[in-house]
Amino acid sequence: MAEERLRSARLLLGADAPEPALSSRAVGRLLGGRWPPPAPVRFAHQLERKAGLLDYERAVSQPLAAARRRVLGDGAAGPPRFLVRMDEFPHYMAFDEPQRYGTERYERFHAIMAEAGVPYLVAVLPRVSREALVSQRLGWRGLTDDERELLARLPADGVTYGLHGLDHRTRDANPRRHSELCGLSPAATEELIETGLAELAPLGLEPRVFVPPYNRFDASQYDILAARFAVVCGGPESIGLLGFHRTPVWRGAAAYLPAYAPLYGHAREVQPAAQRLIDAQAALWAPIVLHWGWEADEEWTALERLAATIAPCAADWQEFLDEVEEIGGSE
Repeated sequence: MAEERLRSARLLLGADAPEPALSSRAVGRLLGGRWPPPAPVRFAHQLERKAGLLDYERAVSQPLAAARRRVLGDGAAGPPRFLVRMDEFPHYMAFDEPQRYGTERYERFHAIMAEAGVPYLVAVLPRVSREALVSQRLGWRGLTDDERELLARLPADGVTYGLHGLDHRTRDANPRRHSELCGLSPAATEELIETGLAELAPLGLEPRVFVPPYNRFDASQYDILAARFAVVCGGPESIGLLGFHRTPVWRGAAAYLPAYAPLYGHAREVQPAAQRLIDAQAALWAPIVLHWGWEADEEWTALERLAATIAPCAADWQEFLDEVEEIGGSE
């Protein structure tokens, strides 16, 4: 726990922050906590999230920025470093509705981000399921030529890759329990991850980030993921399984990077929150999660406004990954 808190403090304050700041009680008490907390605590966290008490601004950025000010003084202020994550390509419904969620539509999302100068991480699916929200096995396809060609082009525009499971097929039909991973044995979890990585390897993709489909996986699976990836992502749905944690935070062998509302949502919801963080000069790694299918359905206008807002503060994921790996190798 002490080592995790020290590494978490370095993510908050900077890898080269002075030792007294890293060991500050004001910092440590915000970044610790049981992993995962007991079920009653996780349930309470879910209720607090639904009540709006555990959102990114109230429960993450404000207390973390205050801790930075206590230990760094005037050096605490600065622009936020937005880590934009996009779920997912190919779209999990690309098999069923290729005209609505196919490559051509995704090209518009990417053009908006690239023209604004916003680097981002794309959660990549090695396979596309038919009716992925149905728990029965209804078939899948591999990546098409146009999907492969697009993936090959993206890094030139500042795009980083994350692995998004294998095929996005839920194992549970209940929408509140959708997950591709929950319930898998350790051996089956490892097989799913290794298969996904192996199918992306011929494309030259070697993801250092894992983005769980539906933001759900069992706490017992975390160490398996952390052994293979520098960063493990999460979202609002992760709270019921892992509890609420400030972000980013070090857990086990990796950095855990959940995203929460209002930075997780539609661009029209994210944009004003992002502007408030810019105005506050919080100088935090701030994860933003978008779903390009949502933005396509809303005709891209809000996404264009968001991209223009965050472009000056959008961080390259490679910078974050390099810092994570430097911290992980510093002990």
